Amino acid sequence: MRTILSRALAELNAHRSVVLVTIVAEQGSAPRGPGSQMLVGVNGQLTGTIGGGQVERQSELLALSLLKERRSQIQHFALTQAGADSLGMACGGDVTVLFQFISPGDTLWQSVLETALAQLTAAQPGWLILRTDGSAPALLDGEGMALLGSSGTAPLSKRCVLTGTDFSLPLPIGERAVIFGAGHIARALIPLLRSVEFRPVVYDDRPALADPAAFPDAEQVVCGDFRNIAGTLPLSPEDYVVVMTSGHLHDLEIQEQILRQELAYVGVIGSRAKIAAVNARLREAGISEEKLRTVHTPVGTPIKAVTPADDLDQQDLPDLVAQRLTDLDRRLGVLENAAQGDTPPTAEQIAARQKP
Repeated sequence: MRTILSRALAELNAHRSVVLVTIVAEQGSAPRGPGSQMLVGVNGQLTGTIGGGQVERQSELLALSLLKERRSQIQHFALTQAGADSLGMACGGDVTVLFQFISPGDTLWQSVLETALAQLTAAQPGWLILRTDGSAPALLDGEGMALLGSSGTAPLSKRCVLTGTDFSLPLPIGERAVIFGAGHIARALIPLLRSVEFRPVVYDDRPALADPAAFPDAEQVVCGDFRNIAGTLPLSPEDYVVVMTSGHLHDLEIQEQILRQELAYVGVIGSRAKIAAVNARLREAGISEEKLRTVHTPVGTPIKAVTPADDLDQQDLPDLVAQRLTDLDRRLGVLENAAQGDTPPTAEQIAARQKP
């Protein structure tokens, strides 16, 4: 979303109109789900994707037509090989796509784009509200209060939500990934985490290593006591944690604390012998077998890599991303239609509701 919003703002500042193309509903099998977006300008697709293939090509052509007509539209596409609205695709599902025309003279959209980008940069949660009839958008803060425009009718959720009049998208601020240990492995891991939109935080008890200059891609670098994490860096159930300190004792100190709370992911680097020794001490400290089974350890999959960068590129990073995808599949990008409770409204139903 950040790239799309940035490009849209740049186009408006250059006095060029754009169409923001957003999948707002899907049923059955489709290449991309609700919240997928691309941006189209007068010369065609600028950035983003809604899945490629015919649905993207036909959406691009429709967006170009809407640019000339200076209007918005909602359109249903059947990803089948037969039917009146079929695209000749074999996916077997269908998608509903919102085409939002944005003019460089639209000061509200200009403000929405600028403020949303500021929210993303500051990792502040919020929601972008699009109207299914293409009317004025809104931007809400993390409490659901309107920063710009009117909040509308869409219930706020960590998932994209469609009603008959509104489509709300949570701002993708990224999940925080806290790395305990600022050694050479962390230096290789942090840029990779940032590249897939985690917000990396590095924590170490050694001032010489907990150096922000050594981790330019980190959101935060903390020098603190491993024995009192909560006093320096409180963790939340949304956090992803990887433990890779300089010794068994620190690993034990950290795990004994973090395994007493809910976290999105816990991974620990180390040999199986080390893991067994630490786990034995954790059991003595009262950590349950159920909790120990939630720990991803050793992190990733052995691939006989030589350097930390080689190892992490194919090992630790996919492990965190796979867990995030498993988690986000439950929380994000799944259409929730609060108005009807089960199936999303079709383009025809939405259009009918908008008629006077």
